[in-house]
Amino acid sequence: MSTTLSRTFARALTMAAALVLAAGMFGVSTPVARAETPVEPQVPTRGVARTTSTTPTVTPKPSFGSRVVATAASRKGKPYAYGAAGPSRFDCSGLTQWTFKKFGKRLPHSSSAQYGRVKHLRAKDRRLGDLVFFHGSGGIYHVAIYAGKNTIWHAPYSGTRVRKERIWTSAVSYGRVR
Repeated sequence: MSTTLSRTFARALTMAAALVLAAGMFGVSTPVARAETPVEPQVPTRGVARTTSTTPTVTPKPSFGSRVVATAASRKGKPYAYGAAGPSRFDCSGLTQWTFKKFGKRLPHSSSAQYGRVKHLRAKDRRLGDLVFFHGSGGIYHVAIYAGKNTIWHAPYSGTRVRKERIWTSAVSYGRVR
């Protein structure tokens, strides 16, 4: 009797498998076909950030100009001292010289000499990290680092400290350190 049951059971399984296979071929959904479809497990995500992509996100490297600005900004509050080129005291050209030296660029310690060593730019072509030269009837008298939105980082004059400030005059020229 057990052999008869085994054969009957085997036939039933074969028929069921054939039905499921046929249903899948014709796009008919059956409880068995649904059960065979792989389903991603639902994992609780409380406190876990969900990502929709498996591609790693790459943070772009900051531009050269923004790194120059950040380096100059790191000297915020350092006192002005005539002829000083850092790291704890600066005059205007000393701040620009020290900042660019951190990136392997050599500049002379004079605003007018620095003006002679850069690629001159129109105002519309200026970018973060470019030099801003202030001039009057006697020539170039001050240099600073362009920080965007018409602002600069500079060491203004005796009795002050390195700070960010708006450009106060239109008598300026721009240059890019090569």
